[in-house]
Amino acid sequence: MPKKGLKARKRKDGRWEVRPYLREPDGRYRRVSVFGKTAEEALRKARELVAQHEKGLLPAKSAATLAAFAEGWLARKRATLAPKTFVNYQREVGYLLAHLGEKRLQAIRPADIREALDRMAAQGLGPRAIRKALTHLRAIFREALALEVVHRDPTASIRLEAPTRRTAGRTLEPHEVAALLQALDAWPTWEVGTALRLCLAVGLRPGEALGLKWGDLDFRAGTLAVRRAWTNLGGKGLLTAPKTPSSLRTIPVPPKTLEHLRARWEALVETGMDPLDLREAWVFPSAKDPSQPLNPHSLAHALRKIVARVGLPPIRPHDLRHTFASMLLAEGAPPEVVAARLGHARPSITLDIYRHLLAREREAWTFDPEDLVAGPRPQA
Repeated sequence: MPKKGLKARKRKDGRWEVRPYLREPDGRYRRVSVFGKTAEEALRKARELVAQHEKGLLPAKSAATLAAFAEGWLARKRATLAPKTFVNYQREVGYLLAHLGEKRLQAIRPADIREALDRMAAQGLGPRAIRKALTHLRAIFREALALEVVHRDPTASIRLEAPTRRTAGRTLEPHEVAALLQALDAWPTWEVGTALRLCLAVGLRPGEALGLKWGDLDFRAGTLAVRRAWTNLGGKGLLTAPKTPSSLRTIPVPPKTLEHLRARWEALVETGMDPLDLREAWVFPSAKDPSQPLNPHSLAHALRKIVARVGLPPIRPHDLRHTFASMLLAEGAPPEVVAARLGHARPSITLDIYRHLLAREREAWTFDPEDLVAGPRPQA
């Protein structure tokens, strides 16, 4: 029989540990570890744990592994996630399962998680992927705690260094926009050139542009409605709802871009296509299979060639969306308006991620301390 009384000892990592014994129904004792920032905190947690165990409030010992529980958690998530997002969840959870999957859920300690994260970093996994994996693991243990499968959350004490805050993507300067527009209009494939033009002129995500049907365009009102997205999943195209509920939106189209679209519509009608049937057709159909939009990779592939031909630095299709947002904000558009055009739920997202200062903005504002001592300027 184990000795009575609880003692706290200080670990090398600075935490205090208490290891009480818990008596199982078969009469045997099981020793567990409880941690705290101070000896008093560790002892208090240990006493609470023993009291809960004696009252039968702790979960029974289970052989369930993290991999088994995570599989159920993912299955429950599947019903609420877009297919592409679910695949991302599977991949991100898999990073940790490779190191912890075979461990019993109840036996996983904070040190195990810390070691797994360090191994992932040593293997070349980036900070963003590691943070995503830990976020999912926290959610898994929160559910296990709520279901009383575990009595504590070992992820609670895990901290990752905050990532360096930076603005994603880049924006084009006005002279680059002018050069790119000329190149897009001259591109031999109308579908590719115009889809990229929409990303730049309207701020669409590439998948939103490819998901447009002719019925989404209102030539009288000069607007288009974003109702779906055509994205890549496992090398194949997949039709999904837009990224977020706020992504469902109706937005104005600039006159020149609207004329590009109207001219194409009229040309298709002149070939004998029924306008009612045409409304259900894709604006940017695949040449190989018109029943589907262009391949999701086609825009990035073509844009690489276009910018190389014009002599611009490399850019991604998504950078055209960044450019749209930055240009509007530079012209004084309210952040709320720009957020609505982009389909963001909050203007803060727009300002944090999509706001890039143009060269003219950086150069326009200067401060000369001499102005403070020169005295008032004479009036004419």
